[in-house]
Amino acid sequence: MSQSVFFAHANGFPSGTYSKLFDALEPDYRVHRLDMHGHDPRFPVNANWENLVEELLHYHAALRRPELYRGVVMLDSPLLTVADQLVIRVAKRFGFIDRLTPAGRTLGRREDFEDFAEALEYFAGKPLFKRFDRDCLEAYVRHGLAPADARGLRLKFDPATEISIYRNVPHTAPGRARQLAVPLTLVRGRHSRVVLPHHARLVSHIPQGESLSLPGGHMFPLERPQDTAALLKTVFARWQQRESHKESP
Repeated sequence: MSQSVFFAHANGFPSGTYSKLFDALEPDYRVHRLDMHGHDPRFPVNANWENLVEELLHYHAALRRPELYRGVVMLDSPLLTVADQLVIRVAKRFGFIDRLTPAGRTLGRREDFEDFAEALEYFAGKPLFKRFDRDCLEAYVRHGLAPADARGLRLKFDPATEISIYRNVPHTAPGRARQLAVPLTLVRGRHSRVVLPHHARLVSHIPQGESLSLPGGHMFPLERPQDTAALLKTVFARWQQRESHKESP
């Protein structure tokens, strides 16, 4: 019987972009996910992602409801230090948060394309996408764009929503990291500029925390989807083994 995994996609990248990763996890794991996080009008983006936590259960939600989880894996998502939180708070207060997050690069981004081929060529030439697995790049264009009202294709993610998510990145948490009652694995891209070595070291102070890495940058799950799936299977199997030992008489 397959185990269930809930996957939270990166901002601006619909879940379908990760199809190759999901396929590599099956049939051992059934992956549940939202198509596009942050676009449900019942959960509008607000300060510190409080409504997004209600829509999507991730690290913050695991602090609130640990009974819903067997563990949490963060794929190049930083576990913030006190200093990080202070910098984010100040950046919001004084209006330079766009320089700390991708919000500034999202402003004025191209949204419309004539067809799939044009969009694929365009994104293939962008630095963020240049190391993407080809199947993942094609999946991004296929799932991330939709027919426009007039003609051609348009990005499905609403730019204003995407920017709002970046601008409201949490500078608080509903509890201390050391209070996390489930295993936490942080997987860092070795060339990431988002999750830095000091973030990885912070995980070592969590009772059930561990830090791992894979080759690649911040988007390594879409650069190396099969390697990512193999690592996730190893992590999940280790959690299951620990549980089995705890249940043994």
